Amino acid sequence: MAIITNTSDVGEAIKSARKNQNMTQEQLAAVAGVGVRFVRELEQGKESCHIGKAITVLSMIGLELDLLGMPGDGRGSGAGRGNSDGSGWG
Repeated sequence: MAIITNTSDVGEAIKSARKNQNMTQEQLAAVAGVGVRFVRELEQGKESCHIGKAITVLSMIGLELDLLGMPGDGRGSGAGRGNSDGSGWG
């Protein structure tokens, strides 16, 4: 599993998955219901991309967005981060 820390990482993950599936940007745009320009900008890590469309593209290419370390997910309680209740929020 890749750790995504910025928009460039998201773009690289999408580009890699698309190429592994022998899919063009045009084909991905068509199945995701977005424009080719959006796919290009997303793969380039443009920070102002619409998050809803980005999630749709991720889903269409077979990638998932998984938020680790969120309170209550059992994979990173947040202990030691944030406030004294261990939630990591505060």
